Amino acid sequence: MAYERLTKKLTLEVLWLYIVKMLLERPMYGYEVAKEFEARFGFSPARITIYTVLYRMEREGLLESEYKGGLPGSLWRKYYRVTKKGEELFKRAEDFLKETLRRLFGEG
Repeated sequence: MAYERLTKKLTLEVLWLYIVKMLLERPMYGYEVAKEFEARFGFSPARITIYTVLYRMEREGLLESEYKGGLPGSLWRKYYRVTKKGEELFKRAEDFLKETLRRLFGEG
């Protein structure tokens, strides 16, 4: 039970960290983010969950989006990229997690 709670807390409940990590590498559209999740991180949240998190992150100013497409026979897709605010928050989260892990498992 405790291990399952831990894995849920460090995966599903902080999806934004995984999403920012991917989007720092390159802009992506929602389906692309969902498709790469399992291959990159070893778990696959429901697509609707990923879209919900993307929407919330954009609303909070961590991401911005742009529609691209329009070539004959192609679909318009909403591409997401990380904002400066998103980069800064990701760095703060990284520092926090590193310090937490150091305190738990490192030399005191």
